[in-house]
Amino acid sequence: MNKPTLIIMAAGMGSRFGGNKQITPVDDAGHIIIDYSIYDAIRAGFGKVICVIKPEMEADFRAAIGDRIARKVELCYAYQTLDKLPEGFAIPEGRVKPWGTAHAVLCALDQVEGPFAVINADDFYGRGAFRAAADFLTAGGDVNEHAMVGYRIENTLTENGSVSRGVCATDDNGRLTSIEERLRIEPREGGAAFTSDDGATWQFIPAGTPVSMNLWAFRAGIIPAFQKGFVEFLRDTVPGNPMKAEYYLPYVPKAEIAAGRCSVRVLPTDERWYGMTYREDITAVRTAVAGMKAEGVYPEKLWA
Repeated sequence: MNKPTLIIMAAGMGSRFGGNKQITPVDDAGHIIIDYSIYDAIRAGFGKVICVIKPEMEADFRAAIGDRIARKVELCYAYQTLDKLPEGFAIPEGRVKPWGTAHAVLCALDQVEGPFAVINADDFYGRGAFRAAADFLTAGGDVNEHAMVGYRIENTLTENGSVSRGVCATDDNGRLTSIEERLRIEPREGGAAFTSDDGATWQFIPAGTPVSMNLWAFRAGIIPAFQKGFVEFLRDTVPGNPMKAEYYLPYVPKAEIAAGRCSVRVLPTDERWYGMTYREDITAVRTAVAGMKAEGVYPEKLWA
């Protein structure tokens, strides 16, 4: 069995952060968050790594990460561009916004053989999360059974503003039954709360509630669903919102679960998420990384 592949979605530029946060160093050695994701993934048992980027970002990415680890890891690139469309579809006139995270995955699938996992470029997931995903994918099983690493809501928040999270519900067997995207979540005593009406009302989310950080572990059975779902998205959704409609990754497993064509196991983790949603988050990320190095979780230089 091939080692699973890791797809890193890195084409976004992070408008709230104010720059290319994916290549902002998080320690004194110059490592970026992707360094830690790849390091943890390789330790967990992943093989090839595919970074999905915009073509114009390639030089920066090679300078920031590719040249440093190419001798240690099989690192490939896939390019997310608006013109990567199924036959019969065209870019709406004036559209500049990318097609979304599920489209990013589609752009990489022609380089994937066997099971694969997907992550965001600017999220620090923790080594336990990669181990859970790798163990699931290497254990074998039904090609239509997939997994998602579920984080405790309280471990995924920032003190510097609100975050968006996929809030999950599971059945008694730990399988995903629903995932609802909440676009404005803030910390609260005993958990978190979200608003859907610009702060007029808030709904509480208790501590321990599993949320998705877009760390998915897929087997081969999901690939036709990505392809079919994109055609349906272009046909049914884009005409109503041609400039901004996006094909989001959670749409794919959500639709497959609803149709009874797959199941998604939620793999619980106590890992704490770190990310740079806002510029002020840099300090917290750097402090956390320094602490983990002091505890021996990571060496000072990952690729020495």
